Amino acid sequence: MRGYILKRILKSCISIFIVVSIVIAMVFTMIPRNKVLESDTSYRKLTGDTRTSFMYSKFEELGYLDYVRLSDMCTNDSDNYKACMVNGSDENLKVISTYEDRGYKIEFQRNGNAFAYHEYNVVELIFHFWKRLIVLDGPNAIQDPNNPDLERRVYIGKDFNDVPAIMCSGCKHKYLVYFDGSFPFIHQNWLSLNFGTSYPTKAGANVLDVIGQGQGSQVVVDTVFPTGVTVASAFDLHTATYKSSIDHLDQNKFDDHYADCYSNYESPSMINTSYIFGIISLILAYAIGIPAGIYMSRKKDKLGDKIGVVFINLITAMPSLALIFFVRSIVVNFGIPDKFPLLGFKDIRSYISPLIILTLLSMPGLMTWIRRYMLDQSNSDYVKFAKAKGLSQREIFSKHILKNAIIPIVNGIPGSIILSIGGAFITESAFAIPGMGKMLPDSITKMNNNMIICLTFIFSSLAIFSVLLGDLLMVVVDPRIQLSAKKGGK
Repeated sequence: MRGYILKRILKSCISIFIVVSIVIAMVFTMIPRNKVLESDTSYRKLTGDTRTSFMYSKFEELGYLDYVRLSDMCTNDSDNYKACMVNGSDENLKVISTYEDRGYKIEFQRNGNAFAYHEYNVVELIFHFWKRLIVLDGPNAIQDPNNPDLERRVYIGKDFNDVPAIMCSGCKHKYLVYFDGSFPFIHQNWLSLNFGTSYPTKAGANVLDVIGQGQGSQVVVDTVFPTGVTVASAFDLHTATYKSSIDHLDQNKFDDHYADCYSNYESPSMINTSYIFGIISLILAYAIGIPAGIYMSRKKDKLGDKIGVVFINLITAMPSLALIFFVRSIVVNFGIPDKFPLLGFKDIRSYISPLIILTLLSMPGLMTWIRRYMLDQSNSDYVKFAKAKGLSQREIFSKHILKNAIIPIVNGIPGSIILSIGGAFITESAFAIPGMGKMLPDSITKMNNNMIICLTFIFSSLAIFSVLLGDLLMVVVDPRIQLSAKKGGK
């Protein structure tokens, strides 16, 4: 079993690598990069050399190329900086020639200053992405020339709540591992994923921060800072990172350079929002759909079964958007809002309409398959044997047929739970829910390359590993299933 799991994990990682690499190649080579800047109002206002410099700096930031200004060229490759900065001088021409020999393209601004850039090919684009993806934090992560005496160590200490934590000096994060009251209760900062920055939407923000940080207004509470002072603040001190320059306000609150913190927000992040809706609707769909499918199989061709078949066909045939408007037109008569933001996260009425839609959309498939599996098992030889032994119809259904029919349904449970993080595009758009469902199409429309790649990585990883979890769960439910061949087997 262990060998099988390791092989599946390896194959899953290879599949993720291939899928994401293909998307990287498509995004960076098939989308004209000039279009990425079209929606940037700052870029449209610029002219001349400033516009050119901004454009190439942004392309470098987004990972298209390596951009080198004349000042950088002279700093890195000349022994005489002043002479190098004089256009047309021997030193200037020498440095330009050096970069040409390295394969860089040379262009000139209107003021005569040269600059160089190297456009990455597909292999380089893919290499740079995977090279930067995994970031490990350690005592040597911070190199601050203004703080040469920075202590470098990892140690076990106590956080501001007097709870034990693994802490660090010299790392980017002060808390590498810590505990709090929010799920999953144990958190870490020593390993992170770097998908780059978002652009043009949420320009400059880390991609994972855009989808992972809270939303809405900041939650301000009385906070006891490391210096002992109590101030009303929204800071999440567990997210404290190194700040090279600290002002007098920081010095009043913090006793070291770890003074840069994220804020706490009153509303959950995009990921958590989609997950809340997805999990609740999934629970409702299973709680209603499976018993309904079982009832239909037991009442085959009778009134209950026929009503169920009509419901399945009706929901399946009706376009999702039509179902949304139909349900919304009914529930508004009972004081239920037709848009999520009208009442927001804190009012339970905001959740009713979207949950009804998502539950109704998930039920037909469950009802169909559980009915089909139950009917297939009903014709098996072991059922005939159970009847011959005198078991009642209820006992046969509950102890034998249901146990076997539920196995294929169980296989899809992990995938349904994990993939609910992806949200529902149509439902979230129709109700203006600030979740993950519309992030991918919006990112494609806005040509937010790093966001597209990040979401592809997340969705493909969830999809691939959910299949593995489904297979493992089937082994737990039915020990007869073997995922790996026995010795001597084929």
